Amino acid sequence: MMDEIWQVFAVKYAERNERVRKDSFIMDDDHASPHDMDYFVWVLKNEARTIVVDTGYDAGEAQRRDRPILRDPAEAVRSLGVDADTVDTVIITHLHYDHAGGLDRFPKANFHLQSAEMAFATGPCMCHPTMQMPYTADHVCEMVKKVYSGRVIFHDGDGSVAPGVTVHHVGGHSRGMQAVRVKTAAGWMCLASDAAHYYENFLARKPFPIVDSLEHMLEGWKTIQMLAETRDLVIPGHDPLVTERFPQWQHVPFVWRLDGGPSRPFED
Repeated sequence: MMDEIWQVFAVKYAERNERVRKDSFIMDDDHASPHDMDYFVWVLKNEARTIVVDTGYDAGEAQRRDRPILRDPAEAVRSLGVDADTVDTVIITHLHYDHAGGLDRFPKANFHLQSAEMAFATGPCMCHPTMQMPYTADHVCEMVKKVYSGRVIFHDGDGSVAPGVTVHHVGGHSRGMQAVRVKTAAGWMCLASDAAHYYENFLARKPFPIVDSLEHMLEGWKTIQMLAETRDLVIPGHDPLVTERFPQWQHVPFVWRLDGGPSRPFED
C-alpha cells in the first residue's frame, strides 16, 4: 500500500514561562536564564481520516499540579474540525501526565502505545516517587481500562499506524518513549515529542533532566534525525521556537501548520 500524504498541525494548549535553563538541560553552563516551555498536541489529517497524537491534560490535572492550561486540548482540536468524540485513532508517545492526561476525552479511539511504556508505568520503577513524578496514576489506570476493553494497540519497536504514519521506539526520556514519522508534502517528518523537548536538546546534545536512560536519550537523537528527511522536519515536543519557525494556521492563534516545512529553515 502506498504511503499517503498528511497535513500536520501543532495545537498549543499550555505554557510555562517561569522556568530557567537548568530545568531543560543537564549539560549547560547557563543555569539561570529564563527558558520557556510550550505544551502541544498534534493532529494528522488527510482526505480519508484524522489521527491525534497525544491528548494533553485537562483543567483538573492543571489544578492538581498548579500548571494552568490555556485551553482544553480536546476542545482546542475542534478548531481543525476534529471532534474528540468521533476520533478513532490516537497515538500516545508516552504516558506522562501532559501527554496522556485526556485519554477519557476520546471515547471511540484506539490507542497506539509501546509495550515498554505500559510495563514501565505499571512496574517496579513506579515504587520510587522520583520516577512517579511525571506520571499520574489515574491516567495510567485509564489506559489499563482501555487495554481491558480492547482499545490499545501495542507496538514493540517500529510499527505502522496508517499508510504514511509509523511509530518508532526511542526510549530515553521514558522507557517506552516513541516518536511518530509522518509523510508530508515537504518530506518525511518526525514528531519527536519528548524524545527531544527542544531543538537545542538534539542539535547541541544537551540532555533533558527527566530521563530514564541517558544512553537511550543520546542515541534517540540520532534516530529522530534519521526518521526525518531533514533536520528542519524534526519537531520537538515543547519548544516555543516551533511557533516562530512554522506558519500559523488560518489566523487561529494556537494552531501552527507543519507539513509545508518551516518558514524559517535552519541556517547551515
